[in-house]
Amino acid sequence: MAHLLINNVNIVNEGKIITADVLITKGRISHIAPEIIPLSGTRIINATGKYLLPGMIDDQVHFREPGMTGKGCFETESRAAIAGGVTSFMDMPNVDPQTTTIEALEAKYQRASEVCYANYAFYFGATNTNIEEIRKLKPQQACGVKVFMGASTGNMLVNKKEALEQIFKESPILVATHCEDSLTIEQNEEKYREKYGEKVPMREHAQIRSVEACYKSSSMAVELAKKYNTRLHVLHLSTKKELSLFDPALTLEKLAKKRITTEVCVHHLFFNDDDYERLGSQIKCNPSVKSRENQEALLGALNQGIIDVIATDHAPHTWTEKQGTYFNTPSGVPLVQHALLTSLEFYHKGLLSLETIVQKCAHAPALIFDVKERGFIREGYWADLVLVDLNTSYRVNKDNILYQCGWTPFNGYEFQSTIDMTIVNGHIVYEKGEVNLEHYAQRLTFNRDD
Repeated sequence: MAHLLINNVNIVNEGKIITADVLITKGRISHIAPEIIPLSGTRIINATGKYLLPGMIDDQVHFREPGMTGKGCFETESRAAIAGGVTSFMDMPNVDPQTTTIEALEAKYQRASEVCYANYAFYFGATNTNIEEIRKLKPQQACGVKVFMGASTGNMLVNKKEALEQIFKESPILVATHCEDSLTIEQNEEKYREKYGEKVPMREHAQIRSVEACYKSSSMAVELAKKYNTRLHVLHLSTKKELSLFDPALTLEKLAKKRITTEVCVHHLFFNDDDYERLGSQIKCNPSVKSRENQEALLGALNQGIIDVIATDHAPHTWTEKQGTYFNTPSGVPLVQHALLTSLEFYHKGLLSLETIVQKCAHAPALIFDVKERGFIREGYWADLVLVDLNTSYRVNKDNILYQCGWTPFNGYEFQSTIDMTIVNGHIVYEKGEVNLEHYAQRLTFNRDD
């Protein structure tokens, strides 16, 4: 198709909603106007009453490839992503082999180029000993350097102060952190093991992976970033207490100048510790889903501009793995297919505006990571778009779950919106429940000097 014309659509972009036509040519947005006369060979999509958003850029996923493909892989999870309106993703390094060398990083890019349905970038993993590899990184090679300042899936804990100092001082690109204090968690685990043995109730995960464990680590990260003027992005904030560490930026102009930014994930917004009774290990994740007070504070911080990004931390495990007792059940939740729909639930509840959702899901990650020509509905930008029907509901069931693991904590839930269509690089890749199995994804590039 030479041209694609989306007619009479409500465009949500850069703090405004306007009704216009959008013409897509050769993969890019070529024209936005109140009325566009179609050329010969143009496919016309009547989008009256629907909303066009920039595709979600998910800055934190674990697609499990290489080495853990029994849980998920680039092909299956990126397919689920486009079904959920996620057009670009940034994948984590705690795989097998770990992405802690330039060679391992480039191998992932090669594999992704063969099988991905959504645009892709990868984090480079930091360890206690690979500072030389970090120094060799070129700004276009990775979206960021990932530092696990707390033990999580895959043994990549960076716990030596000297190593942290070097990473924060010398990383040539943004540093993204998982912040939980391991010693605090270990002490809490021992306390609850003494109380319950191996049968610790899942609800106690919120106390084991506690507020204090998060704050102790995230405050250290912020302190280091200020000391070395590091470009820091703190991932998956889960507590009210941590909000005091960050400055607000309500406008895109102010956000572009922030040196220390942060993110919240959809499950920390949607669930709280009351939900462990119903869902148990399905919402066991690191950092933990915590109290309603923390949940409500996170939502408020989005509107205040304190939290900059909404993401997923998509982390699939098999259903069998999730059936164990507390200490032998892995942490992680599959989310990319339902993240944007979850965010839109807060619009329907009157808690987040559409403009705010678009800023947090698309504009902000594009700005924070310097993503080139994506994340906005602008003439000349790549056409990564999602068409949303806010008036048609979507019920999740086992037949429409696309994650390789085959489950979701949203099973049976009826969202108030539907992802009608997803466009990646100007191509319709998902439409009315059907995935286009052609591959149009591209490696993300960045507005950074090598």
